[in-house]
Amino acid sequence: MNMEKSEKEAALLRTILIFGIIVFAAALRLAPHPWNFTPVGAIALFSSAMVHDRRVAFLLPILVMLATDLIIGFSKLSPLVYASFLVSVLIGRLLIQKRNLLRIGGATFLGSLQFFLITNFGVWALLSSYPRTDAGLMTCYLAGVPFFWNTLAGDAVYSTLLFGGFFLAERLAPRLRQSGISNIQARH
Repeated sequence: MNMEKSEKEAALLRTILIFGIIVFAAALRLAPHPWNFTPVGAIALFSSAMVHDRRVAFLLPILVMLATDLIIGFSKLSPLVYASFLVSVLIGRLLIQKRNLLRIGGATFLGSLQFFLITNFGVWALLSSYPRTDAGLMTCYLAGVPFFWNTLAGDAVYSTLLFGGFFLAERLAPRLRQSGISNIQARH
């Protein structure tokens, strides 16, 4: 009975830590930052890797975006941006069973790349900035390259902080380490 209670307490502490990290990172989206250097891509990966309930994992980055967009504002591209973060959640699902530096780095790169491809396609298709030709699309992608580097840098920094911070917390507080049952796990 004490073992079961101890595991439940550990799962609760892990849950509080995971949500606390996400809320803290979400608040950083409101801080001044270079274009596309935000924590949301990393939040999508982290929530997906750490929150085993798929519904909650998909909901968290959307809630972060909605809450902060209510302050920052929405744009014509918002639906594509939100959809892109949902793709990042799918990528993050690959990290559920095994998280290491190489896998997290690969997921971070894929998340940044798909964000770049989707949102720049949206700029070309939905805004009047570029001609709707193959050359216009290529010009749009070329013009977006500096933003890609900001996205990749932001995702890398924030993924390091989120995953690294959680890893460090587990090392400093062994009680947080996951035992036989998964935290925040529900029906798959």
